[in-house]
Amino acid sequence: MIITILATIFVLSVLVVFHESGHFLAAKLFGMRVERFSLGFPPRLAGRKIGETDYCISAIPFGGYVKISGMVDESFDKEQLAKEPQPWEYRSRPWIQRFTVIFAGPFMNIVFAWLVFVGAVMVYGVAEQVPGAFVGTVVPDRPAAQAGIKPGDEILSINDQDVSTWDDVTAIIHGAAGKAVRITWTGSGDSAVTAVVTPRNEKMQNPDGSFTEVGIIGINPQFNMRRVGLGTAVSVGTENLYGITRLIVVSIGRLVSGRESIKSLGGPVIIAKMAGESAKSGIGTLIGFMAFLSLNLGLLNLLPLPVLDGGHILFLIIEGIIRREIPVKVKLAIQQVGMILILGLTLFVIYNDIIRVIN
Repeated sequence: MIITILATIFVLSVLVVFHESGHFLAAKLFGMRVERFSLGFPPRLAGRKIGETDYCISAIPFGGYVKISGMVDESFDKEQLAKEPQPWEYRSRPWIQRFTVIFAGPFMNIVFAWLVFVGAVMVYGVAEQVPGAFVGTVVPDRPAAQAGIKPGDEILSINDQDVSTWDDVTAIIHGAAGKAVRITWTGSGDSAVTAVVTPRNEKMQNPDGSFTEVGIIGINPQFNMRRVGLGTAVSVGTENLYGITRLIVVSIGRLVSGRESIKSLGGPVIIAKMAGESAKSGIGTLIGFMAFLSLNLGLLNLLPLPVLDGGHILFLIIEGIIRREIPVKVKLAIQQVGMILILGLTLFVIYNDIIRVIN
């Protein structure tokens, strides 16, 4: 429990600071006044003012924000209603500067994920699958582990059908969900072992975002890691970023279109659970989880919803079309409604998380 709590605090703090630093640095670059840098949403609990900026911790822990002068945000500052935009304020700056300040937050999350993906390739190398049907990892408490299959074992046959590649193993196991199969493999001392294993029926996500039910026994192929240079690391890391981004975007599209249930969303409880499990597996696994979560955070923040960065971008697009500022009073009202909806969604997701963990 302590590891889970500490890992969750570490993960969320790093990602929030990284995200908000994007807004902060972009605002400073253009000479906008930054009034507050907050971990968490209002009300403010504690903090310290350095220069013109109040660095603080706030009560609602699911995120954070940067308060830029003249910007309608999570602080719901109504004082802006009674004054004209000042030179140091967000509202007085050119459209492209305001857009850059908003986009900088999600962009920093995406950059963080990319740096981790590239760094992982530099540190660990490129994975190359070992020829044959050798087992690399075995998931605890799954059918394979219960049958006695161990890392390093070689699958020889399934249902008396010889297998020579991992694709052979995958094709047979995936097509045998809920059906008992006879697996023969080499154990310690090169002795052959045979056991009856029943693959579990689980959902696997396809490249187009849809899901297919397949048989799973909880084994993965064996890989060797090949060290590479910076150029290859950048190329492979970028490919990984693109592939995961595509899956996330497709999944978001399925949620928005109703093809995927909102119950599939993971919230703070699931994030805490995964952070704890990642921390137990080592710092590398935890950093990898942070990169995946950071990419999710960056992309989700671009959705055109009030309170999210995408909502602010939507305001900017509308203002660009109508060539005048949306009244501050209207923005405040929309932001307040958006905050209520986001909090409601958060409570629903937390409830759903608890049910999933219990079950």
